[in-house]
Amino acid sequence: MKAVAASSFKAIPALTELPEPVLKPGTVRIRLAAAGLNPFDWKMVDGILKDHMQHVFPLILGVDGAGVVEETAAGVTRFKKGDRVYGQMLHEPVGEGSYAEYVVVPEDAAISLAPESIPLTEAAAVPTAGMTALQMLDRSGLQKGQTLLIVGATGGVGSFAIQLAAARGIHVIATASSPEKAAQVKGYGAAEVIDYKSAPLEEQVKSLYPDGIDGLIDLVSNKETFGRLTALVRKNGAALTTMFVAGVKEQNFETNGTPASLDALSTIIDAGGLQIPIDKKITLGQAAAAIAESRERKSKGKTIIEINDQL
Repeated sequence: MKAVAASSFKAIPALTELPEPVLKPGTVRIRLAAAGLNPFDWKMVDGILKDHMQHVFPLILGVDGAGVVEETAAGVTRFKKGDRVYGQMLHEPVGEGSYAEYVVVPEDAAISLAPESIPLTEAAAVPTAGMTALQMLDRSGLQKGQTLLIVGATGGVGSFAIQLAAARGIHVIATASSPEKAAQVKGYGAAEVIDYKSAPLEEQVKSLYPDGIDGLIDLVSNKETFGRLTALVRKNGAALTTMFVAGVKEQNFETNGTPASLDALSTIIDAGGLQIPIDKKITLGQAAAAIAESRERKSKGKTIIEINDQL
């Protein structure tokens, strides 16, 4: 099968031919329609999990994916042949990922039935970014009418977070760097947009909200910037970051991939409550170049690797 893999830690991933994976006890074999690209994918090649999980090489990249169950091992009860599924395909050993035509995944992994109202090629964009946004919003505890600043609002997680927060009646203040991006986040439901390039962000927010804001979700800032922004949050408010730069009073956030979160997202999507923020679709052969762009922070939203658009 065709797959994008790295021969060792820190090696440059490349499109290659590898044997198709075989079923193991307790697993399902999925023919993939598409994979979603996340920065975590290349971080695995760099060895972010090497002290925590077993790895195999060539290491097939990819966490997010969507496809059709082709075969199930004896005793599997959650899925059956023909099921349309999506989720996080990461499991031990690391290296049996979703940048491939086929993947074998434990049935108890963070996978679930895919939304019925969108193609599988779009569903592949949802798992990590969607679950991160949903769980961060839940963790914030914000309620209808409260104010939430989302920094890094135009990326995948930010785009989902704006929509989910706006649907709950939360007043979303989103960051953007151009009129085009401002229109994009307003389209997702942001009540206000701040051009962070026109003046220091914290100064702009403070002038608009001298008494402070209720919550902050920061997806991009370094420790110094995040620290300045958290000073804008009222006492007992929430300040969350995915960048692991939080101090004692704030919270570093790590996504907990679960079938329950995927089911919640599927329900919202099938009810028409969530647009999928896809920036571009590419082929497996273009994945290595897209990974390089992601490393250099040149990607601008969700990139989908189309593998089989006929599923």
